[in-house]
Parts: sequence; C-alpha cells; structure tokens
Amino acid sequence: MRLLLRRPLGLLALASVVTALTVVAGLVPGAFAGSTGAPAGHGVPPHNRYAGPDGTSSMHGDSGASDTTPYAGPGADPATPVSVPLAGVCPTILAGVDGLPQALCTSYADRAPTLYLLDPATGAPLARLALQKGSLLGGVYAYVDAHGRMVTADGSGDLLLVGHHETATGWELTVDDRVPLRPAFRRACGAPDCDAISTVAPGFDGRVWFATAAGRAGYADPASGRVVMRRLGHGEIVANSIATSPDGVSVVTDHATYLLRAGASGAVHQVWRRAYARGKARKPGQLSHGSGATPTFFGPRTGHELVAMTDNARPREHLLVYRADTGRTVCSVPLFGRRNSGTENSPIGWRRQVYVASTYGYPYPATPDGAGEAQPASADFVGGMQKIHVGRHGCRTVWRTRTASAAVPRLSRAEGVLYTVTRTGAAPSYRLARISPRTGRVLSETDLGAGPGADTLQMVGTILPDGTLLQGFVTGLTLVGAGS
Repeated sequence: MRLLLRRPLGLLALASVVTALTVVAGLVPGAFAGSTGAPAGHGVPPHNRYAGPDGTSSMHGDSGASDTTPYAGPGADPATPVSVPLAGVCPTILAGVDGLPQALCTSYADRAPTLYLLDPATGAPLARLALQKGSLLGGVYAYVDAHGRMVTADGSGDLLLVGHHETATGWELTVDDRVPLRPAFRRACGAPDCDAISTVAPGFDGRVWFATAAGRAGYADPASGRVVMRRLGHGEIVANSIATSPDGVSVVTDHATYLLRAGASGAVHQVWRRAYARGKARKPGQLSHGSGATPTFFGPRTGHELVAMTDNARPREHLLVYRADTGRTVCSVPLFGRRNSGTENSPIGWRRQVYVASTYGYPYPATPDGAGEAQPASADFVGGMQKIHVGRHGCRTVWRTRTASAAVPRLSRAEGVLYTVTRTGAAPSYRLARISPRTGRVLSETDLGAGPGADTLQMVGTILPDGTLLQGFVTGLTLVGAGS
C-alpha cells in the first residue's frame, strides 16, 4: 500500500511547516451585491442551510468555495493590527451565527490540532480543545454548520461536531456528536487506519461530504451514523478541499476533477470526470504534484452553474472552467508567465469573473513528506495576479499584475475590493492589501510585520460581520479591526 496517509497535503502541509518553523520560531467598487440584499440568483452563491453564515463558515467562505464574502473588510484606514500568539499555525479561522471566531490550529508542542474559541474584539482565547493527532498530523479542512458547531475529523477515527457553550465560569468547547469512521475504512480498504479523511464540507442534501488522503470520497450522515464512500480513479490523491452546490460535490484529485452525487440508493454516483494536465512533477511553490486548487462554484445566474479549477500544465498552467451540470469545458486560459505560472490557491469566482493568484516559487519552510521533488528545485517568488472574464462565447484575460500575494485572496462583495497580504523585500515585509477588482491596482496597504515570524504562508483571512479581519500567520493570527 502507498503511504498516502503519512503526508499532510495542501494547506494540511502546514503541519510539516511547523517543524521547520520551530527552528526559526472587473467590477466597479460599490457595485457588489451581498447575500443579504440581492434577490435569489444574479450570481450570488446560494446559501446552504446546513452550513453557517456565508463568508465565515468555511476556509473558502461558503459551501461553493467562492472565496467571496458579503461583508466589508476593515477598509483603507483600519485600526492598528493586533497579533494574537497561539503557539501554532492557524490556517482555519471560521465563525458561526453568533460571530465568535473559531480557529483550528496546529500546535508546536505536539503538532496536534487544537481548536480555539476567540473573543471577536481582541482575539484572545475564550476556550480551547485539544484534538487527537492523526496520520494527517494537522487535522483536516473543516467547516462550521448551521448550529455553530465546528465539523472536522481527528486521529480518533471519528467525524466530530464540536460545539461551544457558555457556562457559569466561562466558555467551553465540547464534542457534541461524533460519527465513527473506522468501520467504513475497514470495509473500503481492509483496516481501520488504511485511509483518513482530509477534508469535510456540508452537502446541500444535509449530509457531511468528505474526501480522503488516498483518493476516496463519500459522506457521513450524523443522524443515522451511515458512512458511504467510493474510490476515485486509480492511485489518485486529494490534496485540497472540496466544494458543494445544489448540483453536487466537486472534488479535484491530483489527476482529475469530479462531480459527485448520492443516488437514490444512497450510493455515491460519479456524474462526470475530467482529467487535466498534471505536468511531470510538482512545481516550486506548490505542495503536491497536480492541481493546487480547491474547485470553485460560480456563475452569472445561479452562482453555481460553473466550476473552476487550475491544472499543473507546463510551461504555463491553465484556469479550466466547466459546466457544473455536464462537465463540458467552457474554456481553458493560460495563467501568468513562464516565470510564475503555478498556484497553490483556490480561484475566486464571482458572476462572470475569476481571480487567480500565483504562488510559484513561494518559499515554504518545508514541504510534505512524499510530495516529491519540485522541478525546478526552487525558483524566485515573483507573485502575480490575473483576472479572467468568462463570457458566453469563451474567456479572456482582463488584467495581469505583479502583486506578490502571500495569502489566499478574498473578494469583499460589500466593499467591492479584493483583500490579500502582500510580501515584498528581503526581510520580507507583509502588508494587508486592498486591490481593485476592476483594474488590479493596489488601493491601500497596512503593515502587518516583517521577517520569518510574520509569514502568512498563503493562508486565507476571514472577515467578520463587523469588518474585523483575522489573518493566520506562523505563530498565531493577526486581528485587523475597522478604523473609527
């Protein structure tokens, strides 16, 4: 058996990064419609009633992984950023309907996942819960459900639904429900620990959908305890998160893009599969050999009629857009130039616009075990962002910039700007940046820090309803509040 479960993948590779870090310890602004003010359709991502609020319920904002938010960010003149040390890397910062942030971090002490409940005003921990370390080391891509519970899996071999509760002495985090997964793995591959869940996402059918390190996908039903899965392809792995929509569940392996649904019998049905060019090896600045992107549902009418992802072709990789219902290719657009064509980040999808940031050559302190050698072994990180318009008769590039993004960008639909973190200079310096979606021009920047300890490691920032932005970095998170 291939030792796939021993390698943390995608953003999960940040667990490996922790080991190295212990050593060094086109739209007009204002024209965006938020989900609260726009009628159904018109390109607004559909709300999943089994998930928490759009914008804060998952790492990529919503069930469809649009990487958009209905909330305005801290703006051009925010309050002074506040660093919140949490003794670990925090790639997942989410919030439920009560607005209390929940950060899933990989701790330095034992490289096990720890869930923190945070004060939204200060970022200070209100409660914490240590989860059991598993074969994926850093835990999994998680989400917040409609009841405010963090849905994840840990080394116990169970799917966990973790709630937070206020008591007479303060807040506490508790495992409110669990679904055993090991019996399903024993049936699928012969042993209870022969595979492990790497990502979970809320289905529009009420099920908890997942993908595994060894290239399986399926769902768990917390009400009945039923777990169903199927193998995807032969020798394929899942290195990123998955996305869900009313059309089904999109999964990108290191070979192909899939759309899955549960059939009438409950079996996992493959609606379509589209192979992509994966190149001859991993590129520098990527953490696996294949696509570095979580798939993104988007579209001008329903907000989910299209799905986008990026391949790993050489010399330039491509943005690929498919029809979500049939898998028909809408377009294939080359990305960036020969010196920066590669990304580990999910595209932003909004109506007919897609935004992609280059991570080619990003100097991660470590790479996952089993990821393979990069070709070339290293490269300068020059950055770059690109906007693509998806038209009725094809796609075209609207703009390219040299902006060096060090975080997954997020589109604030309410504010009409892209938020990311820029990385510049030899130190280097990290700044929270606001970027015009219409032109790609940097509108404003706010200093976050400099040097190895300020590295944001291509992690995504989460914007709360009051405009506060929480950005993970190598030793915790930074809180940037709205200006007075």
